[in-house]
Amino acid sequence: MPLLASTGLRNQVLDTGSIKSALANGFIRVYSSTIGNIPATADAAIDPGVHTLLLTVYGDGISEGLNLGTASGGAIGKAPGETWAGTVLATGNAVFFRFVAAGDTGAASTSQARLQGRVGVSGAELNISSLALTSGNTQAVNFISISLPG
Repeated sequence: MPLLASTGLRNQVLDTGSIKSALANGFIRVYSSTIGNIPATADAAIDPGVHTLLLTVYGDGISEGLNLGTASGGAIGKAPGETWAGTVLATGNAVFFRFVAAGDTGAASTSQARLQGRVGVSGAELNISSLALTSGNTQAVNFISISLPG
């Protein structure tokens, strides 16, 4: 699955802003699910009966929203000085994530700014040290690179 941008994010970028501003102070939410039950688009709803929230990633590891740094070479990553991490909420295998704007409830929406992609240990849209997450452990996101096609 490629990185999927919601209709709301695409509209904001095309009309008035940037990915950086649309997702400022947002969060990365990591979910478990069976492969066939990953939402087909970033506009689709998160179904708590099918998608288990395993982790919310914060800019300070506790409660602050995430911020992106300065774009370079056609890509943008995390802001310097932020420690992207969170405490694992439930034990399970990470399958997909959403980078969402603050206030996103996970309901179906064509106006919310969201990025959605796969989680892996390499070669995915979001790479972490292990897909097997254990409740109570801290999980860091040390690197992210968001780019637009050339």
